[in-house]
Amino acid sequence: MNTALLLVDIQNDFLPGGALAVGEADAVVPVANRLMPYFDHVVASQDWHPPHHLSFAAEHAGFEPFQTTELDGLEQILWPVHCVQGSPGAGFASALDVAGIDHVVRKGTDVRIDSYSAFHDNGHRKATGLTEHLHGHGVEHVVVAGLAADVCVRFTVMDALAEGFAVTLVRDGVRGVDMQAGDTDTAIQAMRDAGAQVADSAEVIAGTA
Repeated sequence: MNTALLLVDIQNDFLPGGALAVGEADAVVPVANRLMPYFDHVVASQDWHPPHHLSFAAEHAGFEPFQTTELDGLEQILWPVHCVQGSPGAGFASALDVAGIDHVVRKGTDVRIDSYSAFHDNGHRKATGLTEHLHGHGVEHVVVAGLAADVCVRFTVMDALAEGFAVTLVRDGVRGVDMQAGDTDTAIQAMRDAGAQVADSAEVIAGTA
């Protein structure tokens, strides 16, 4: 089965010290670097928001980050300003081996709708082109690592499964926001229940040998 590695949003704003830092997020970087040489095709997604994206709490008077509102008919968690197009925070983690990435898919570029998944926006109104890209390379199975496990990774995995790909989640290659305690564990269980396999990076590497 032709397999690709899919790295979700390993960007500066999600790392310690970033605008939307995820706990221990820097731990996913060496895992991603270790995995890349074992795959013929590596894709990375990049959150890439215009400056006044409406998912930012700063665009909504009276709202604070992590509160919820409605945006274009969809429930929307409001986030700190993060991953603004061209900003240092939107860049890939400096320790990430970007030379090993074959294709980058940018998401969240429409000011009116958020895009957690690397495949579709949150309303499934527009696709990013990732499905077609993977099909064009004969990919049937994606191995997923990155940030954040309980948001963008979860949505990416669910869409990958819905698009007909087999999915393996790299357990030690993800970290979560955990707005509520246990969110990451709940997300991983939901991905498993939906049909994803869950394995540590060492198991993934052993399986490619």
